[in-house]
Amino acid sequence: MSSSPQRPAPTPRGLSDATAEDLALYREKFRRRLPQSLDELQGPTRGVVELPLHMAWSGMTSYDMAKPRQCMGLYRTVLHEGLRDDLPRYLNQRLLLQLWPVLRTLVGRTVRTVWEDAFPQLASRAQAAA
Repeated sequence: MSSSPQRPAPTPRGLSDATAEDLALYREKFRRRLPQSLDELQGPTRGVVELPLHMAWSGMTSYDMAKPRQCMGLYRTVLHEGLRDDLPRYLNQRLLLQLWPVLRTLVGRTVRTVWEDAFPQLASRAQAAA
């Protein structure tokens, strides 16, 4: 199911105009990186994955997909730091759906909201796991 977010996320009340604008720009940064569909995510599901420095600039660069914590760390890093072309290369649709109920608690609120707004199947996975 293809879903591309067209509506801006609501801005929390009580924020100054400048803060609200910064938050909107931050959301837009992640929204522009989204794939058109989760079907595009055809990344690896096993083996060792090496991330380039533009994503893994402050930590691990090598992730063993057989180790659940490393796999979760890889996905968290790619969701936060990956560019539009990185997402299909390093994320896998099936694995993202499987990891999402826990992964959504490890990513920032903005990343979680942008992805769940764009792809309702992620939000429904989180609700089903609750």
